[in-house]
Parts: sequence; C-alpha cells; structure tokens
Amino acid sequence: MPTTPTRPSSGPTGAPNQAQDHAPNHDPTRAPTRASAGLSRTLVVHAVRHGESAGNVAARDADRLGLERLEIEHRDADTPLSPLGAEQAAALGVALRDLDPDERPVAVWSSPYVRARQTARLALERAGLDLPVRTDDRLRDRELGVLDRLTRLGVERLHPEEDAARRHLGKLYHRPAGGESWLDVALRLRSWVADVRDETGPLLVVTHDAVVVLLRYVLEQLDEDGVMELVREHGVRNASLTTLVRRDGSWSAARFDEVEHLRDVGAPVTDHAGEVR
Repeated sequence: MPTTPTRPSSGPTGAPNQAQDHAPNHDPTRAPTRASAGLSRTLVVHAVRHGESAGNVAARDADRLGLERLEIEHRDADTPLSPLGAEQAAALGVALRDLDPDERPVAVWSSPYVRARQTARLALERAGLDLPVRTDDRLRDRELGVLDRLTRLGVERLHPEEDAARRHLGKLYHRPAGGESWLDVALRLRSWVADVRDETGPLLVVTHDAVVVLLRYVLEQLDEDGVMELVREHGVRNASLTTLVRRDGSWSAARFDEVEHLRDVGAPVTDHAGEVR
C-alpha cells in the first residue's frame, strides 16, 4: 500500500514517565527497565476515523439548508453509521487484510461510541481478523457542551460569545461551556498512550477525526503551529487510515488520512469536516 510522505517526527513519544529513562543515577551497564525497553521497541498504531455516520449526514444536510441545529434523534454516543459508512467500514477491512503480515493488527481499541464500534466490527469481519474490540472512554469524540448539535451558523447566532472565544483562543485552547478543548482530549490521549506503550504488536484504534489528529499531536510532540498546519492541509476523512510508527523512541506518520482502499473498491470518499476544520 502506498504511503503518504510526512514531515519527520519532531521528537520522542510524549508518554508520561519518559524522564525515568534519563534519570541522573542511570547506569548504562544495567539492563533496561521495562519502560525503557518498551520505548526502544518498534510499535505500529493504525488510527482510523469511523465510517460516515448518520450525524455526518445530518450535519451536511443542516448546513445545506441553512439550519442552526442538526435534525437527528440520537445522542452523539449512540449515532450509528449511515449505509455508506457501513460500506466504507467493509472497504477498510479489505485494506487491513492486505497489509503486510508484520503490519496487521494484533489488538484493537475503539471509542465507545456506536459509530466507531460498528466500524471496528465490520472492518474486522471483512479482514477475517478474529480479535476482541476493547473500548476505552479516552478515545471518545470531543465533547462540545453547549455547542452540541449546532451548525456553524447555529454557533454564530445562538452562542456568539462562544464563537468569539473560539476565534480569540484558537482551536487548541477553546473550551466551550460544558465541553472540552482539544488540549483536554490530548490529556486523556496521553493517559491512553502510557497504557499501551509496552504493547508488542500493531494496534488498530478506531476513533474520531479530532482524535486521529491529536494522536499525532501527542505522539510526534507537535506544537500548536504544527498541529494547526496539519489541520489546514486537509481533514481526516471517513474510514481513512493513518499509521503511526515508533522506532527508537521517536514517532512518525507512515500514512496519514489514506483512502486508496475506498477508491479501490468503488466506495465513495466522504470528507465531513467535523472537528478538524
């Protein structure tokens, strides 16, 4: 599968407790600790945005009609895939099946949201991979608080103070009332990264567009300018594949937002801007 060139990694993983590998009393003749040995191993993380959801469709329709709110019956956590999203998830499974053997996932993590779990299940079925799916709340989508279910127009009209705050503070730091900033999401991702740092095989993570971007922010130790440049280049499309690789303690992206597997089987590519625009 072709890869998408990316800029070199800006540094070692941002997982907590990294400082212990460089403690003042470190003896280079001693055997490496469990943590330092884990950092030295290669680790592959395949991060996937869920397939198109009913919420993505509702947001697109609301924007087209100039509505302030999305017309959808489900709460965000219960929003399922659209029929097209299910097709995209199956196409993702073909991509997983065709990965080189040393890249195929041996463990699967998912956001607890329905659209992510459905994507994981359909992809694994098509790939022929009999793996349990572990859900983790830290991989959930960003919580929007008072802005939940609002279109861009709805935010401007109904919560102009939040719109002004977002413009002033920027995407990384703005926390809507009752919701999360991107940095809040990054903090929970740092905790998840610390828990999987000693995994020994490729991981599949099925999650959301902002979470995929923020995994790069955390693992590659990007700064605000770096992650915003990433966002400006393009979003994270539905059922796209991003592959992050750790070698000798440094992370880099071997793939980012790759969708050739969708085109290969004739599945439409959808770019619902969501949280990364």
